[in-house]
Formats: sequence, C-alpha cells, structure tokens
Amino acid sequence: MSGADAGGGVPEQRTGAKGAAGGSGAGARGAAGSGRIPVVPGFAPRRAAEDTRSPKQEGKDLRDRIPRSSHDSLVLAVDRPGAVAAVKESSRGRVPELTPLRVGRMAASPFAFLRGAAGLMAHDLVGTPVTGVTAQLCGDAHAANFGLYGDARGRLVMDLNDFDETVVGPWEWDLKRLAASLVLAGRVSGTAEGVCRAAAFDAVGAYRRTMRLLSRLPALDAWNAIADEELVSHTDARDLLGTLEKVSEKARHNTGAKFAAKATEAVSDSVGDIRRFVDAPPVLRRVSDAEAAAVAGALEEYLGTVSEDRLPLLARYEIQDVAFRVVGTGSVGTRSYVVLLLDHRGDALVLQVKEARASVLLPHLAAAGFPVPKTEHEGSRVVFGQKRMQVVSDILLGWTTVDGRPYQVRQFRNRKGSVDPAALTPDQLDDYGRMTGALLARAHAHSADPRLIAGYCGKNEELDEAVSRFAVLYADRTEADHADLLKSIKRGRTAAELGV
Repeated sequence: MSGADAGGGVPEQRTGAKGAAGGSGAGARGAAGSGRIPVVPGFAPRRAAEDTRSPKQEGKDLRDRIPRSSHDSLVLAVDRPGAVAAVKESSRGRVPELTPLRVGRMAASPFAFLRGAAGLMAHDLVGTPVTGVTAQLCGDAHAANFGLYGDARGRLVMDLNDFDETVVGPWEWDLKRLAASLVLAGRVSGTAEGVCRAAAFDAVGAYRRTMRLLSRLPALDAWNAIADEELVSHTDARDLLGTLEKVSEKARHNTGAKFAAKATEAVSDSVGDIRRFVDAPPVLRRVSDAEAAAVAGALEEYLGTVSEDRLPLLARYEIQDVAFRVVGTGSVGTRSYVVLLLDHRGDALVLQVKEARASVLLPHLAAAGFPVPKTEHEGSRVVFGQKRMQVVSDILLGWTTVDGRPYQVRQFRNRKGSVDPAALTPDQLDDYGRMTGALLARAHAHSADPRLIAGYCGKNEELDEAVSRFAVLYADRTEADHADLLKSIKRGRTAAELGV
C-alpha cells in the first residue's frame, strides 16, 4: 500500500481555507516543464518566469489576511459539548470496562484532562484563525508527547513519540496544543503564572526561529538538521541538562527484554518449556487462547508492511505469548496487546500491537474547511505519519488487522524515556518549552515548506505573544472542564477509578 493509498501522500501546501490568502503554496506553484525535461509528478514543478513571489514572500503575504496577532483568539462554539459529554463521546468504541480507568486518569489534573481531550480541543480550534498552510500533524502535540527512544543501534533520539491522531492539517493546531499544555503543566507543579506563560511564549519563539533556520538551509540539510546533541545549545536549554541525563540513563535500560524479564515466567506446555506473561491487573492480563491466536496470526499481515530488509531479522524470533496491556491516558480503553518473541539465545523482543482508531481531528478538519484524507487502514495512517515527522523511526513499524480492527505494530519499550513536564522546576519549564517548540518545527518541516511557514511567522515576537495569550485562555478553559468532570465524578454521575 502506498502512502497515498493510506490517506497520506505528500501534504499539499494549502492556502485559502477559512478566509486565508488565496492561491496555492510552494508545492503546487510553477509552470509545465520546458525543453527536453518534462514535469515529473512528485518533484517540484518548474517555476514560471512571471512567478516572482518566493515561498517566503507568500508566507508574508498571508499576514494581510490572517494577522499574527489574531492567533490569541478563542471563541467557543455555541454547540460546544460539555466536558462530561466530550469524555463520554471519546470513550465510544473502547473497551467498556476500561472507561472508568480512563476517566480516572483524566481526572488526575487539568493537564491530564487535556491529554485525554484532543478531540475536544480540535473542536475548539475550528473557530480559531488558520493560515491554510498544512503539514503532517502529530494531532496530539502536548508537552508529554515528546521523549527519548532508541534508534536501530540503540542510540537515543529525542523527538515526538505519539502519533495516534496524526493527520494532514493546519500547523497552528499542533503549536497551540503544545503551548496550552505547557501552561497547564506548569500550573500543576505550582509554577508562577508568569513563568507558565513564558514557557508557552518560548515554545512558539523556538518554533519560529527553528523554522527560519530550516528555511535558509539546502533542502537535504534542512531535512536532517538539528541533531539531538545540538538541541540543548540550539534552544539554550542548559537548565534541563541534569534532568535529561537522568532520563537518558533510565531510558537506556528501558527495553522490551527488561520488561519481559519482569512480566513473564517460565512454564512447560505440551510442546516444551516456554515463557508466558503473568497477570498484573489492571494493567496487564492474560488473554484466552483464541484471542492470543488471533493476535499472533495477525502478525503474518504485519510482515507484509515492514521494510523487506527487516524480514530476516524477524524470522529469527519465535512467538511465545500474547497479553493485553493498558496504555497511556488518552489511549486507555483502546485494544492493545504485547507479544513476546524469543531468539535462539532466549533473549526477548516485545512487540506492541495497538488498536488504531480514526484520528479525532478528522471531523473538525472538515468543519474548518480542510479536506478529509481517505484512509484505507488506520494503522498505516499512524505509521506513515510517524515516519514523515520523525528524523529516525522504529525499524519495526508496521500495521495489521485483528478481528476486523486496524492496529499499528511497533517495538515495546524501545529505550523510551520521557520528561514529565508537570514535574519540572520553574527554571526548567521554559527550557523544555523551547526544546519542544524546536522539535515540533523540525517535524513539521518534513512535510510543509519551512520557507512558507517561516515567511508567515517572521522575525519579531508578534506570533509568540498571540499564541501564548491563547495558551493561557485555553488553560483556563481546560481547568473549568476538569472541574466539571470532577463534579460529575463526585456526584456519582460519572464512573471513575481514581489513582490507578
């Protein structure tokens, strides 16, 4: 299946949505080929002689229709669902018995509520200004969805690391979600309001400056720019060094093999000695033989979706057992399995087979005037989106279908590590904001022309000020939503398992 088949393809640089400036973006500009070289689909068309506007100038021109200062607005729709109704709707189609656990995790704090309410925020973003320029979005770019993971040789990479909601859409939506989440994370830790707002301000500033840097580089250099070892100096995040070193040390030991050693036991069956998962409710539970066989059998389809050069590697592993494992905050209630595989030495590889639901952004993209991409398999959507946004991705990414439901497949605990933004000190929060803002710009620049976005964002702090004001307003709104959820739980109207 190609990226286009999966509802992906190369995102078109759109302008004109919701009253934005008309005309096409850099990816659609130019004239037919001349001379002996034809226009080749998939490559940039040749620029027409009369076309004197650069992508940077096109971005600047967008400011006339969509002033950067206008991004501070938050006008909620009259038909906006209440917090309790939104949580209930977002639980539709999930494993019913896990709904109270999901609600309980969202009730932990306003920041946790935001993490589980990507669809509600997308509903609210429909009414905000957009330039019409699109990129591959994370779709859920809150501050806790950045972190460390291992590359093919075990070296640590820092990047976005959750793509359940990925889709092509307005780049501003990711940036505003990041900014609002930083304000909420700071408030949870008791950080002064001015520092919380400064973290959002700095995140937008880092996004803007990084996009300007990428816009000036040759295309290939920009694609691979800002290596992880340069992140701290690029974003002046030296106050984070100690925390990053601790997280890195922990991540190096956070492997599937270590998980398997703790979560499995040796047993004997009719074939011989094997390892199997041990129940650890409510997070990990064994499944029936039929369910385990369905998941294991679905890995045959998965093998057809990974890069062909990985097949000899996977062929060296034997499938041992399957278990159901609860994950995340927003993902709680989705069907997610871990599959234990052992090599000839008995060393473990653990794959996660995680249900891929339709992106919660889809209905709101249509409401905002953006096209809704065709998606034939939600697992492929997640995988292609992840590969487009990350500098380096898991070499075993793929997808499959279990009992008619789409799933993504990836390594479990592939040296993953994360910074808890709600536990950062005040002097670290703005550093973390700058780092995540830069990472988001790098990710967006893989699908959107950085010259176009950089032209719009500009050199001054007008956009930084506007989005940070929006972030404070949306943080206030989220705190009110969280309070409504707590009230419903306290009155017994909404079931929740708290503190789990």
